[in-house]
Amino acid sequence: MSVRLRRIYEPPEPDDGLRVLVDRLWPRGLAKDEAHVDEWPKGLTPSAELREWYHAGEGSYEEFRRRYEAELDAPEAAGLLDGLRASAREGRVTLLTASKRPEESHARVLLELLQG
Repeated sequence: MSVRLRRIYEPPEPDDGLRVLVDRLWPRGLAKDEAHVDEWPKGLTPSAELREWYHAGEGSYEEFRRRYEAELDAPEAAGLLDGLRASAREGRVTLLTASKRPEESHARVLLELLQG
């Protein structure tokens, strides 16, 4: 499987493959035609409640990860995750996020689940 994580504000590269935005909200200040997003599976993103809890600084990344993985067990999210796995078996998938710290975000959790 070939999956990688990039910030959506970085310019697209020829070897990005399938470009998947994994944020629930569209990134600020970025025109849709500039982003070159192929898929935007909002059902794969953390719930508003979980996002707000984590961004308020109320818990650790480890706790966020545990709660997010539990959300990913829901049928819609699990189906979307399976679809990304299938896409990654066929070619490169680039997960895109606007997160300033992708290494401690939901996008990192997805990357590790897809690679594992």
